[in-house]
Amino acid sequence: MVEKKQIPFTREGYERVSGQLKELIEVKRPEIVAAVAEARSHGDLRENAAYDVARQDQAMIERRIAELEETLRNAVVIDEAHGPAKGTVGLGRKVTVDFDGEEEVYTIVGPAEAEPIQGRISEESPIGKQLMGRKAGDRVTVATPGGPADILIKAVD
Repeated sequence: MVEKKQIPFTREGYERVSGQLKELIEVKRPEIVAAVAEARSHGDLRENAAYDVARQDQAMIERRIAELEETLRNAVVIDEAHGPAKGTVGLGRKVTVDFDGEEEVYTIVGPAEAEPIQGRISEESPIGKQLMGRKAGDRVTVATPGGPADILIKAVD
């Protein structure tokens, strides 16, 4: 039997992904089923572009639902009690860093909930890996596309 890889989540991330799945199942799926039925009612399916598009959209939604269900089936929610010691960078912690002279705030999250633009970086990302287990005052060097970058950890919440 193949063992499934557990996917770490913060409580917030788990709830966000669960909400996305619920939205797809309860709102988007019925909408697309109605769109397919509407397009089908327009006649000859061989020359019905609206039907083809609706079926493609339906396939994409069903694929995304399956992905999210699989992710949540393997989810492990890491809470404060089981996370890193206070003041140590770990899953769910906010980290304020000086990134080459720029102050940045990151929240360390599991890979399935990472959104770098929102400041949520994966524990498995190059920066996340270097920050894990560190404390305020520690310095790390991270390989970036622009070359090595020095990061000073200013605070861990």
